[in-house]
Amino acid sequence: MVKVAADLSHINTPSKVTGHAGKDSLAEALKGAHTVVIPAGVPRKPGMTRDDLFKVNAGIVRELAEGCAQYCPKAFILVISNPVNSTVPIVCEVFKKAGVFDPRRVFGISTLDIVRSSTFVHQIKPQFEPHANRITVVGGHSGATIVPLLSQIKQVSLTAEEIKTLTHRIQFGGDEVVKAKDGAGSATLSMAYAGARFTNALLEASVLGKKGLIESTYVHLRGNTGAERNMGLTGLDYFAQDVELGPEGVANVLALPDLSAEEQRLVGIAIGELKGNIAKGVEFVTGGSAVPAAKL
Repeated sequence: MVKVAADLSHINTPSKVTGHAGKDSLAEALKGAHTVVIPAGVPRKPGMTRDDLFKVNAGIVRELAEGCAQYCPKAFILVISNPVNSTVPIVCEVFKKAGVFDPRRVFGISTLDIVRSSTFVHQIKPQFEPHANRITVVGGHSGATIVPLLSQIKQVSLTAEEIKTLTHRIQFGGDEVVKAKDGAGSATLSMAYAGARFTNALLEASVLGKKGLIESTYVHLRGNTGAERNMGLTGLDYFAQDVELGPEGVANVLALPDLSAEEQRLVGIAIGELKGNIAKGVEFVTGGSAVPAAKL
């Protein structure tokens, strides 16, 4: 970590870069932080699902969340560590136990699903500009929980067969990278790009006050403005959907648009899987039911 920090410190920005390694350095690294991005954990290997990562990554994320709750309780927490569907609930439950939970400030970065969606559509429809057009992706951040809303695309027309093929590729795009790396890891460079994109959007909204910034992200619905409709439709406390970012993090959870019949079916499948993913994260911290959130 110190070596990486030394390398990054040569980049020509006014930022100060420091490196910290080990649990004993956690307080020094986190104290007073404005934004914390958590990519820590083991990478996925061939044949592994994101749930397989849970046994190792859950403990890592819980320890980091405990440090954040103690040393930077007001920070924005951006979770990349998989399985995001479960690790975000871990962070939220740790913050609830510490009495410092704010649902506006914890995010699961599912941006890579949005990035892949734009890229894959462009590959079969070159007139679709991947940088200029963002595709909404809802649900979660693993396999069948990823539901790209391709019916909402206005720039190009897609056949039912193209939508089916694209949806499957977007849902399991991570497997392409895992297989290509032949056991040496999972998506890192594309994930770094996606993580930087979301982090920059959040900083533009929270620090620079830029308005109208919308990204799809996996968040705790209960307690967030505008989330009631999505909670009613999904029956879940956590869900990925379009969120407007603001000075305090989540400014508004956008209501799910009208879905096609196939998208409704896929969302139903996603909800079924997400229930188990969320329960696993909650129970890892609490040993049972969710800890009630403290009033803000």
